[in-house]
Amino acid sequence: MGRSAAFFDLDKTVIAKSSALAFGRPFYRDGLITRRDVVKSAYAQLMFRLGGTDEQTMARTRDYLATLCKGWPVEQVRQIVAETLHELINPYVYAEAAALIEEHQAAGRDVVLVSASGEEMVRPIGELLGVTDVIATRMAVAEGRYSGEVEFYAAGPRKVDAVGELALERGYDLADSYAYSDSYSDRPLLECVGHPTAVNPDRALRRLAVENSWPVLEFRHPVPLGRRLRERPAVPVAAAALGVGVGVAIGIAWYGRHRRTRAASTPTG
Repeated sequence: MGRSAAFFDLDKTVIAKSSALAFGRPFYRDGLITRRDVVKSAYAQLMFRLGGTDEQTMARTRDYLATLCKGWPVEQVRQIVAETLHELINPYVYAEAAALIEEHQAAGRDVVLVSASGEEMVRPIGELLGVTDVIATRMAVAEGRYSGEVEFYAAGPRKVDAVGELALERGYDLADSYAYSDSYSDRPLLECVGHPTAVNPDRALRRLAVENSWPVLEFRHPVPLGRRLRERPAVPVAAAALGVGVGVAIGIAWYGRHRRTRAASTPTG
């Protein structure tokens, strides 16, 4: 048996918002995008999430991304991300996700963030979480600016291609590895490991999880890093992100009752 790893989708799985759209305001402020671009970007992401892994949907989203970013100075993008990361991302990291990442690292597993967002955004977010390995979308660069071409679009089956390459390189046993996502579009990622888990799943993914008896986690506590360190014992994964036994529908109802009971009985402070 080889080593095992844990692969985490980013948006709505590790952070409680879209990583790409989170930087829309500073991008607009610095003149990289227009108001119309902000609306179109949100719509494009919504269509991708609803369209799942459909090749046509992915191609449209990829092409729009390439057109939007063409001509942007790479260093300016990195600087904006660095300057606004703690304001726009840090407060929205799920405490349950951060604790779960630490549990995998403590067990000796490599943790990898896997996101369709740009590498310039995903890698700094990973560093914030103590994660050095990322699989993310890579844009082609010419003379310090994005050329309008996408070298690698980390979405749908493409994520699995990258995961497989990394597994071969590192010697990961995918049958003994873990994957976490909130979106049905990540079905290929979840199905390529032996331990898939749905986190805050959309309707289609929740249905898939029920059909396959996959565990489901509900993350509900985005907490800034400073508070997370001070209050670490108060948000253990076992309590705040209880897995649902999804083999039967009654498990979901039981989970709701159990959360309410736990909330009423858990001491504060």
